[in-house]
Amino acid sequence: MTRTHIESLLASFPKLIPTNSQHTSVETAQVRYVYQPLEDLYILLITNKASNILQDIDTLHLFARVVSDICRTADEREIQKQSFELLSAFDEIVSMGYREQVNLIQVRSVLEMESHEEKIQDIIARNKEAEAKEELKRRARQLELQRREQQKRAAVSGSGGSSYLGGGISGYTPVPQRFDTPEVPAARTASPAPTSSARTPPFKGSGMKLGSKKTRQAELLDALGGELVSEELSAPSPPPITDPSPAPSNTRGSLPSITAESVHIVIKEKIDVSLMREGGIRSMEVKGDMNLQVSDPALAHIKLALPPFTTDFGSDLQFKQHPNVAKFIPGQNRIVALKDPSRAFPVGQALAVLKWRYAGRDESLVPLSINCWPSPSNDGTCEVNIEYELENENVTLHDVVISIPLPTGSYPSITTQCDYSINPATHSLDWSIPLVSTAVERSGTLEFTVGGDDASMFFPVRVSFVGRGSIAGIGVDAVSKVDGGEDPMFSVDAVVTTGDYLVI
Repeated sequence: MTRTHIESLLASFPKLIPTNSQHTSVETAQVRYVYQPLEDLYILLITNKASNILQDIDTLHLFARVVSDICRTADEREIQKQSFELLSAFDEIVSMGYREQVNLIQVRSVLEMESHEEKIQDIIARNKEAEAKEELKRRARQLELQRREQQKRAAVSGSGGSSYLGGGISGYTPVPQRFDTPEVPAARTASPAPTSSARTPPFKGSGMKLGSKKTRQAELLDALGGELVSEELSAPSPPPITDPSPAPSNTRGSLPSITAESVHIVIKEKIDVSLMREGGIRSMEVKGDMNLQVSDPALAHIKLALPPFTTDFGSDLQFKQHPNVAKFIPGQNRIVALKDPSRAFPVGQALAVLKWRYAGRDESLVPLSINCWPSPSNDGTCEVNIEYELENENVTLHDVVISIPLPTGSYPSITTQCDYSINPATHSLDWSIPLVSTAVERSGTLEFTVGGDDASMFFPVRVSFVGRGSIAGIGVDAVSKVDGGEDPMFSVDAVVTTGDYLVI
């Protein structure tokens, strides 16, 4: 087919596009046009009429995905800028007029020109370089040991000769003896090594110094005597490999602080939950404790009234009081007070007065429900929709991070506006939501496309947050004095954190 014929076919295409039609193909007497709108442009595939139209449509869709993957925007300037990459990708999809059995991931791998053999050769070269350095250090140690041994022999022989042939009143004049240290062959270096005459002779006027040791660096420099080893030792060492586990950080995050009153109650809860991807709960555990801190001695004789439960927990929720705190009376309001009314709570220090543990499967207690829905396609990619919704209105969530694992070597194409990042340590997409409450961002969705056709690769989904409130509804309604009188002012700081919050 000549170039003139191709240009005439392209010139006649705009006139053949039907108006107000849902079809994406049009035929003439000779050829078939299969096209797809791409914003203000069209991506067009011209075939003969005997071609399989289903396969042509699938090929056209792959062309469109390649364009979206390579070009940031589907405008004429960006396409012209990336024209070479686009032509190379199209050549991998269609060769000599026939469709190749490739998908988007394979095309991307070919364009990146990654070679497994090249990586192996690089690894082998680095190993050889490391072995050569180790061999150089080993030889340096051997040379240093030889030099020390020869200096010892020379010192012993020299001191023995001096004492035997030394003075006296006899008229015999001894023949001077010379003890030279055998020369150590110098290692081959990039610059001339210092000669042996420049070194300090083994005999000094001050005698031998006991207990003097050279550093390892000085020993190697003396043994090799060259700038190569000096540069090797003075070069900065590579940074150490650190533990990928995150360092301990502020557990409150962006949670607003509470101004502490003279009676301050701190409630802490931690939730571990495993949610099923099809719905339901596999396991859930909530552990909490209440700490009381009194700063005014006049308010040490008090009792705390807890709010009534709006949910019937049954035996799933269990309480444990401090040994000096009275047990709850069944059928009555829950009061936290000392067993002996004459005693007082400690002043100036926090006291854990109450602990509780919930182990059940009540879905209404789950703070945040997650619905992750991967939809694999036939071209080796997967469209993932993930949705969250606040279920437990007792808590307000801050610094929510939803981490979705990604297939190895694949990176997502986000189709919704959101705050996200790629975690290189876990190769996961971290979706960040600053605040989730009944008034702000109660629910939200995220959509992205990524290479890979295995839906199980996107699990388990991990969730982390810091919340205000109590999952079990534990709080303080009132604080009163044991002997009566005006109720004191109090403050409550209720914090919820996550342990293993998973969607499996």
